[in-house]
Amino acid sequence: MRSNTYGLRVDFVDPTPDIPSWTFLTNHAHVLIAISRNPDLRQRDISYLVGITPGAVQRIISDLENEGYIRSERVGRRNRYEVIGAGALRHPLENDHCVEDLLKSLD
Repeated sequence: MRSNTYGLRVDFVDPTPDIPSWTFLTNHAHVLIAISRNPDLRQRDISYLVGITPGAVQRIISDLENEGYIRSERVGRRNRYEVIGAGALRHPLENDHCVEDLLKSLD
C-alpha cells in the first residue's frame, strides 16, 4: 500500500500482465497477432497485451503499415486495423512463409 497525493492509503495494481523476460516471437509479431485477433483494439490495449509501452506500439504499427503488413482506417475517434496476410516474413530463415501462415499456426 502507498499513499496518494491526498494522503489516503491506496492499493495499486500492476497494470501489466505477467510476461516472461524473453519469448520466441518479436514485439512486431505480438502486435500483429493482437491486431489479427481484434482489429478494433486501441494502441493502449495492445501495449497492455504485449507488455510494451504505447509509444513502442505506435512505432511498431508505423513499421507494419509502412511495409504493407497492415492497413489502418480511422473510424470515428479510433483506428480499425486490417492485417495483410500475403506479406512475406522478413527473416531469411522464414521468408518462404507469409504472415497468414504465421497467424494460422498460432490460432
